[in-house]
Amino acid sequence: MFYQCPKCKNIWNYPLRLCLNCFLPLKKIPSNKEKVRSICKVNIPTILHPKVSYFVLLLEDENGNKWVQKSFKERKIGEEISPKKASKKESDVVILRIRYDILEGIERIFKILEVKIDDLKKVLILPSLTSPSHPHLRENISPQWLEILIKFLLENGLKKDNIKVGGQSFNFSLEEILKKSKILDVCQKLDVEFLDFSKRDFKKKEINEKIFEISKDVLSSSLIINLPILKIGKVSGLENIFSILKKDNYFSLKYLFSDKEIFKNLRDFLPPILTIAQGDYVQTKNKFVVYLNLILGSFDLLNVERVFFEIVSQKEIPEALMEIKLENVKIIGREIEEVKMPQFF
Repeated sequence: MFYQCPKCKNIWNYPLRLCLNCFLPLKKIPSNKEKVRSICKVNIPTILHPKVSYFVLLLEDENGNKWVQKSFKERKIGEEISPKKASKKESDVVILRIRYDILEGIERIFKILEVKIDDLKKVLILPSLTSPSHPHLRENISPQWLEILIKFLLENGLKKDNIKVGGQSFNFSLEEILKKSKILDVCQKLDVEFLDFSKRDFKKKEINEKIFEISKDVLSSSLIINLPILKIGKVSGLENIFSILKKDNYFSLKYLFSDKEIFKNLRDFLPPILTIAQGDYVQTKNKFVVYLNLILGSFDLLNVERVFFEIVSQKEIPEALMEIKLENVKIIGREIEEVKMPQFF
């Protein structure tokens, strides 16, 4: 996304708050078409781009703004490569490079997956709340991501009373997590209520002869936005979903069944779940941080996690993802090979 000053007409592709020359608020320049203007074929591997050959495309939108993009597909000059809409299948996964603008990624996911905010009554956001740690440690969802998502919903007509952020922790003090992660600061700043499920009411539901105690706040929502931070070796999105269960109920289910079985029974009973996954900074097992600047989106949580495991070249696939065949998952936006993390990390 590009931004323009209304006075001096200078354009930036950074989400700056004010024009650096005039100190006026910048205006977004909407873009819907991307065409190839020039192509460069690369045959020499580098540390960060070991697989060759690939193409570097010079793209241009309908407003004349230009940028470059890596591609393994050979394109033609003048070809339009704008991401197409989903094929109406919940299994489709959107992969986008967010460059400098998280808002652009969120907007495009809503557009590609055809999520109409006007049709929504109540939205419940489930952010990753893993441990009491500061935002720069990337254990919990970034407060910036949560703030941008909530502002996007508000700017598109959803009332703040119809937006809730919720969660609970089975291992740590939720108060400490919210305080250190700055998530509570975001909710207070935007006047959006945070729901501690452990202090709310639950409703018992029998699903396939299994008893689930599900938060009533979840059952009354028209859409759940699952907001995980992607991590190597961990299915973060499932943890967010399991937080809607009563703690004792979850541990009793986990003792008898796998995470995959629990989620499979639970999923069909819940409102639609839109997963918007944070994949900008990823920490490897040796604590090396890789900047992938990715955002992934889908109505199929497990497909998002399986695609991510492929992007980070993880051979040890969790049991919940083993049966997912990537050839059956339609990828929209960037290809997996284009954004794949080099294996030496």
